[in-house]
Amino acid sequence: MLDELDNRDALKVRTLFISDIHLGSKASKADFLLDFLRVHEAETIFLVGDIVDGWRLKRSWYWPQNCNDVVQKLLRKGRKGARIVYVPGNHDDFMREFPGIHFGGIEVARNMIHVAADGKRYLVLHGDEFDVVVRNARFIAHLGDWAYDTAIALNIWIARARRLLGLPYWSFSAWAKLQVKRAVNFIGEFQRVVADEARRNDVDGVICGHIHHAVIEDIDGITYINTGDWVESCTAVVEHFDGRMELIRWQNVELPKTLAGPMVPIMIPQAREAEIQAA
Repeated sequence: MLDELDNRDALKVRTLFISDIHLGSKASKADFLLDFLRVHEAETIFLVGDIVDGWRLKRSWYWPQNCNDVVQKLLRKGRKGARIVYVPGNHDDFMREFPGIHFGGIEVARNMIHVAADGKRYLVLHGDEFDVVVRNARFIAHLGDWAYDTAIALNIWIARARRLLGLPYWSFSAWAKLQVKRAVNFIGEFQRVVADEARRNDVDGVICGHIHHAVIEDIDGITYINTGDWVESCTAVVEHFDGRMELIRWQNVELPKTLAGPMVPIMIPQAREAEIQAA
């Protein structure tokens, strides 16, 4: 019944791009993603890597019901006719052993060129292949992954303290990560290298994930799109039926305590920001 209501009331888009869900990590906001998927229906869904967090699952098994719910929701969308393409990342690189394979209505591809409704062509890939640390120093990448987990845990306590003080939400982990990467100019360099790869493939733009930094911007004539993540920012990119690309952020809202029943987190669009017509 819920799915019927979802389908009736859903916002319909041509294509949906999601990455870095990290199912299997305690930091994954799977419930938020479920709400987002209930609101949006797409003809094609691209899962742009790090959907399942194999690194963390190897360290310790963590797979709550909401992880199953996300998987089942995607499979159900596939059964209803949506095309679902899985482009693996570094955290779910075990999927890269199965290019061209279809399972449960989901097709696996190392990368793919997506042709938008306006005829513009986008290279879709996760992006870790352009991360020097991941490619050449896997041990350091795992160490950084552990440090990020620690920052996420600290973030929970900081968020609680700020809420008690009446201060707005502020992400310590996102701030710390951004400061480090600014120090080495990592984000800018990553974006430039990925845009260069799109140029080499003679396409109009590139859609990737990996660095958890959602943005749509022009880089020397190439439209660079990063879908962000579902660990902190809860962002996705949609293509509308005219080919327009839009970055959507999802925000957690709690129902007032005066309502009957337990307090339930729901998700609403925070802002349809960074909206851009790909040049």
